[in-house]
Amino acid sequence: MFLILSNLMYLVLLGIALWGGFCVSLVWMRVKQKQFESEELQGEFLEAIEEQLSRGEFETASQVCVGDRRAMAQLSQLAIDNRKIGYNKVKQLVADRFQRDILADLENWLSWVHTVIKAAPMVGLLGTVMGMMGAFSKLAVPDTQPDPAALAQDIQFALITTACGLAIAIPLVLCVAAINIRIKKLEDLVTYGLNQFLEVFKEALIRFPGK
Repeated sequence: MFLILSNLMYLVLLGIALWGGFCVSLVWMRVKQKQFESEELQGEFLEAIEEQLSRGEFETASQVCVGDRRAMAQLSQLAIDNRKIGYNKVKQLVADRFQRDILADLENWLSWVHTVIKAAPMVGLLGTVMGMMGAFSKLAVPDTQPDPAALAQDIQFALITTACGLAIAIPLVLCVAAINIRIKKLEDLVTYGLNQFLEVFKEALIRFPGK
């Protein structure tokens, strides 16, 4: 029975580790997918849009963004396609969409990583308790000399599960710190780009109100 429980505990820890690694990889890839590699590349993209907007070619500017999965391109296309509702509403729409569809999505997946960070040491501690219970149950048998090998096996299981829980949580803590830095850079870069885009967009709406 103890062997079955110990194997089950190892499987649970393995599942937690795989899920945590999957969530970290997913968030990392999504941040990379949504962000321009540099401010210069984002500036070049915005220049291409601003050139079209300065001539009132809204549809052409929107086509520049089609198929681009980066946040700046998606938000720019959203603003251009909804230009009929007015600048103030477009500005609010873009801000809400950035917060809800991009940042909130990343935060939701990061919350799973935080859950794994908390759960892994707790599951490891549960294994520790199980191992020590197994060892003490062997010592509690009256008029019997416990098998040192069996006791060592229980204690070894207790220590291994603790180590596994910590080995899962500690790298994930470092990964979350690195991801939060990348998310902050994404947020700063997109916010800067949006301010630049919205200024040109507002001027275009004033100059070409019927388009």
